[in-house]
Amino acid sequence: MSKRSAALAALLVVLGLLVTRPAQAAPVRIMTLGDSITGSPGCWRALLWNRLQSNGFTNIDMVGTLPPQGCSVAYDGDNEGHGGALVTNVADQNQLPGWLSATRPDIVLMHFGTNDVWSNKPTATVLAAYGKLVDQMRAGNPNMRVLVAKIIPMNPGTCPECGQRVVDLNNAIPGWAAAKTTAASPIQVVDQWAGFSTSADTYDGVHPNASGDQKMADRWYPALAALLGGGQPSPSASPSPSPSPSPSASPSRSPSPSPSPSASPSQSPSQSPSARPSSSGCAASYVVTNQWGGGFQAEVTVKNTGTAPISGWTVTWTFANGQQVSQAWNGTVTQSGANVTAKNVSWNGSLAAGATTTLGFLASWNGVNSAPAPGCVAIP
Repeated sequence: MSKRSAALAALLVVLGLLVTRPAQAAPVRIMTLGDSITGSPGCWRALLWNRLQSNGFTNIDMVGTLPPQGCSVAYDGDNEGHGGALVTNVADQNQLPGWLSATRPDIVLMHFGTNDVWSNKPTATVLAAYGKLVDQMRAGNPNMRVLVAKIIPMNPGTCPECGQRVVDLNNAIPGWAAAKTTAASPIQVVDQWAGFSTSADTYDGVHPNASGDQKMADRWYPALAALLGGGQPSPSASPSPSPSPSPSASPSRSPSPSPSPSASPSQSPSQSPSARPSSSGCAASYVVTNQWGGGFQAEVTVKNTGTAPISGWTVTWTFANGQQVSQAWNGTVTQSGANVTAKNVSWNGSLAAGATTTLGFLASWNGVNSAPAPGCVAIP
């Protein structure tokens, strides 16, 4: 055979392989939808993603308009976990269609309603919001598959009634799902409530700690794996490492349980954070994230500005206009007169050099709500 003939034969073989090679299936796009339990930092998502990867479910894409929130391991963390969000507000304000058009999910995992329970929204109103969101999902994708959680229990010190409200909502979810499911777009209920302890599996009676994150990931996994493949695929040749089930030491957002503001603010929220760096290795910035008549929500971000890790921090500030803190998360907050002291909780005191964490709180205001300049003291 001549060199020319041999080259032509080789080219034909290559072309034949290109023609007959099956096309790679598009990744299954998965959206996690909810509030701070899903997104701030929502480290159950990291545990779930890595378990899927290590068991061979590698052709997936976690989608959302929000970025990952840390969690100390590599994972695909795009999500729609909006801290402080109420599902009733998301439905009433038609926020979901924009998120859907930007991300085009095939499957939605929804754990939503904690802030609605906290705000004493009736169960029927929450379920109506669920229904509207599902309708909006199906408008963009008639074959949308939906996993809806019975939400985890809650027992915040400021809401003794919340525990029973969660039970009431969860008891109504299966009936709602059965009425709303279709063959083309099935809805499956995932029980995140059973076996979950607010004392052992949360750090504040509401938001999951390391063991809570693990329990949530373990409950989502079989339902999602069934949707992705029906059975268990062979493990991939190079599975991603399984993460330690602990929240990130430096989440970029904080859980933000927020009431549903009913009054229009008489003053615009302060959006420009003020900061005063400390010579002790940390700095703190303060920003008002939401404000309504008589009340507001704010965040304080703590950053390790030194070159060595710190094991804890204390932030102090002075209110100039009579503001009073009523509730806080991701920190222990005390107030004496105008002076406020915030200290880390067990899981977010250790910060590597350059790392940040955020605490949040609710407070009252009357007429003026100027932003204080917080100071920070680091504990080596």
